Order: sequence, then structure tokens, then C-alpha cells
Amino acid sequence: MAHGRTVVVTDSTASLPAEVAGRDDVMVIPLQVVIGANSYDEGIDEGANPEMVAAALKAFTPVSTSRPSPAVMLDVYEKLAAEGVTEIVSVHLSGEMSGTFDSAHVASGQASIPVHAVDSRQVGPATGYGVRAALAVLEAGGTAAEAAEAAQERAEACTSLFYVDTLEYLRRGGRVGGLAALLGSALAVKPLLRIENGRIDSFEKVRTAGRALARLEDLAVEAAGEDLVEVTVAHLASPDRAAQLATKVTPRVQLAEPVRTTELGAVLGAHVGPGMAAICIAPALPGAVPLTDAEEQAGDDLAPDADDAESNDAGSDSTT
Repeated sequence: MAHGRTVVVTDSTASLPAEVAGRDDVMVIPLQVVIGANSYDEGIDEGANPEMVAAALKAFTPVSTSRPSPAVMLDVYEKLAAEGVTEIVSVHLSGEMSGTFDSAHVASGQASIPVHAVDSRQVGPATGYGVRAALAVLEAGGTAAEAAEAAQERAEACTSLFYVDTLEYLRRGGRVGGLAALLGSALAVKPLLRIENGRIDSFEKVRTAGRALARLEDLAVEAAGEDLVEVTVAHLASPDRAAQLATKVTPRVQLAEPVRTTELGAVLGAHVGPGMAAICIAPALPGAVPLTDAEEQAGDDLAPDADDAESNDAGSDSTT
């Protein structure tokens, strides 16, 4: 376990790389996805994978999601306490879009050890970047309270931008109004969305998918500025779009590590639908140094992280 027997707990929407999700000082709590009459734990059950969700959405099979209850959260906290953990930092997706943080907050008040519950005000990779900030603080000898603060600050400093082929799936989950979805469909526009104040905000519309990806690229470069950053590109059933976006962004920003590409897991996939592409820009961790040109090229040559979908998803659930 990590410094002071502190563990960082998060949920399966945090889109953590497999090597981070599998650490001894990290615990990932699954959200659930319901496909038709069957319920699956994301990252655990085989049915909770992006391929099945994409296929179900295309076939108009009902798909919904649900949060872990406070009792489930408390059970995780108490099991960790029984293993000798003395303090927990619990980092979760935005409380504006999911009841997961609320469950963590309620359980933290009942736990037998201190639990620092953090509302990242983000979803997906940005929440994961908050988790990694907390781990970095703990590795450097910081306290759990300092790790929680670092997680909050880094997540909120992230820029999360995404494109969807249609607003219909977000409308079904209550994430955008029916009028907005109707207008988007009627005008055949491609909406660009962002996470703003913990919620999904539609801020631009373009006419084609190609223009949408080009605009995401420019907006990501603008968000990065001259700062040293880390970048994740995510998608659902559109690997070519993700690869294109990652390739275009790489030479235009100062990277601390190669751009990571990953397919979304089941929970966010249930809300955004096939064809979605997203990019998250995070400030680099303290002490990070820029990649060399050779390291950037090596990153470009790597295949997308196939294990990411096993441990996570960048999403939100329908219980608020």
C-alpha cells in the first residue's frame, strides 16, 4: 500500500490506464450498466463492454446506468480499513451528473477511518487525472488531505471536449433537453460539447464530422497553450477518429507523455452513443519534463491501450 497506508478509491468512469487501476494503492468501484433486462458491473462483467453497448444502442435496445449505493461504498471503505488502511481519498465523477459522489460523501461520514471524498466536477479521463495527482502527492510523502486537494485542483484544471454524432443518447439520459436534441437532428448539425461547472454544455455546432474533429483539435491546442500537458483522446466505436485526432494534436502541444487513446467503457457509452470522440487536456504533474521528438514518435507508433476498457469508462450514470 501507499504512503501511510492511504488508498485512493475511484469509480469505473475514471478512465484510468490499466497499470494505474491495477495498483495496490488504488481501488476502482464499478458502476452498473443495464442492457435490456440484464445488469452488469462495469469493468467486471463481460457484458459491460463498449461493443455490447454500441450494438444495443444501434438496435434501440434500452440501455441505462446506475451508481453504487452508499452501502456499497461503505462496504469498500470498511474492507480497506480491515486490511490495515488508515485513510482514504475517494475521487469521483461530477456530482452534477451522477449520484456517485453523493454515495461516497454519505459513506465517508459513516466510515471507521477518515475518508476524503472529492467531487472532481469532471467525467472520464479528467477524473482519472485527478486520481493520478492524488497518487503523486502520496508518493512524495504528502498527507491524504493534501492528496485530495491536489486531485480536486488538477481535475478542475482539465479541459474536457467532445463531439457526438447525435444528441439523442444524451437526451435519453436526461443530459440535454429534448428541444436541443430535436433542433440538432432537424438541422443535421454536429454538436461540440464540454464539461463546464460540472455539467455538459453544448457550445458550438458544425456541419460535418470532419469539421468537428478539426475544431476539437484547435480547441485542444488553444486550451493547452504553451503549458506542459498530458492528453487523452477517447472514442466509442470510432477508433479511426481517435487516432486521427491524437496524431494531429501531438505536434501542436507540449507533451509530458505520449497522447493516450482509449475506447470509452459501457457507462459513458450508454449516454453518448457510437461515433463519439473526446479529448481531455490536463496540466502535467509537478516535475514533469517535455517529451523529446523521438519519444513523441514512439508514442505515435503505439497501438491504443486495449486494456483501458477493462477497468474504466469516462462516463456518468442516470441516478442523480
